[in-house]
Parts: sequence; C-alpha cells; structure tokens
Amino acid sequence: MRLPRRRRVPAPGWPEYLAKRAELARDPLLARCFAAGTPAPDMPIAEVPMVALDMETTGLDERRHAIVSIGLVPFTLGRIRLSERRYWVLRPPRPLSAKSVTFHHITHSDIVGAPDLDEILEELLEAIAGRLVVVHYRHIERPFLDAAVKARRGEGLMFPVIDTMSLEARRHRQSLLARFKRWIGRPPASIRLYDSRERYGLPVYSGHHALVDALATAELLQAQVATHFGPETPVGELWS
Repeated sequence: MRLPRRRRVPAPGWPEYLAKRAELARDPLLARCFAAGTPAPDMPIAEVPMVALDMETTGLDERRHAIVSIGLVPFTLGRIRLSERRYWVLRPPRPLSAKSVTFHHITHSDIVGAPDLDEILEELLEAIAGRLVVVHYRHIERPFLDAAVKARRGEGLMFPVIDTMSLEARRHRQSLLARFKRWIGRPPASIRLYDSRERYGLPVYSGHHALVDALATAELLQAQVATHFGPETPVGELWS
C-alpha cells in the first residue's frame, strides 16, 4: 500500500553547499567533483542518476579506523548498471586487526600491493560526480570518506545521500505504529540491510562485501520507492 503524499520538508541546501565548495576548494579533483553538483531537491526520483556506495572498514570510528574496500554500482530507479560497477581493495594506513579480518574477510595478503585511497581517488570522484549517492547507514560511508580524503588532500568531502536505513527507520522505528509496538513490549523491527531486503522479498546475498552490499542497497531503494513512495517523489524528501 502506498502512503499518502507527505508534506514537503525544507531541503537542506545541498545544491548551494556544493556550489560554494566548488568555488572554495583548493584541490582540483575535489573542485571538479563539487562543481558537478547534485539534482535539485524538487526533481522526481525517477529522473535522478544515482550510485550505490558501500565500504568495508577496519572498525566503526573514522578517527581510529580505515577503509579497506569500496564498491560502487551506478543505477536509476528503472535500471541497475552492473557493467559500470567499480570495486577496490585498498591498503589502509594502519595494520589490520584479527577482528576486522574476521568481519570483512580481507586479509593481510589481500592488501599487499593494493593501492592507497589517494591512488584511486580520481576514479572514485568521477564515478560519483553529478550522481546522488545511496548508502545503507550514512554514518559510516560519509564520515569515513570525508575523514580519509581530508587526511590526504587537506579538505573534506561531504555530499547528499539517500540512506536506505533511514527510510526503513521512518516506518519501523519512528512511526506512531512502531512506537506503539515498543510501548506494548514488542521488539523493534531490524533495519539492517539484509533484514530490510527480506521485507520486500528481495533475494538473499552474502554480506560484508562492498560490491555486493552496494548492489543490495541499490535494489533496496528501488523496492522502497516502489512500495512506499513513487517515481514522482521529490528527491529532497528522501536525501539527508
């Protein structure tokens, strides 16, 4: 069942922010990425070029941990462009811990000879420039990438994202029905990527691989929009 159209919320000013960053950026790669801009907040989601982004990291704190792999899958609401996918295993500036290896299965031998993030940064920025980035849990991908770029280029990288976890939280954690269920003692619904996909009947994939999880995120957003929103939904109602 499709929800009734909600009242528009004020856009967070992302087009203006990116235009200002393009004007002030000292690094030419970052300036070019910012200058590509982002869709206007009133653009229908069906018209928006997007790219799903996922990372594997050595931990959850961008100040102490590092990125070890990145997966990108360009897509639109109607088509996933797997032929244009990107995947990198990266050499982190800090040694891998046994715990992180167990989690993402990227080993010491995998990172021998792997590039530093700075070596693939131009290709990465070209892949996301002008596209709206889609992630599942923006508090990992965006701050980790911002911190890593800032450490290498002296300037950070912030951009709007659609967070599929946040869209699930709106329904299953923040709605009146979800709050009532918690009040009567029912446990909250999981909004993890693969539990969220199960609610929409999407296939089961192996987790904790950046490229596979990027694909899973793209498919999840397509299902969320088809079920709860619509192709005409302004992108400003979805991004963060």
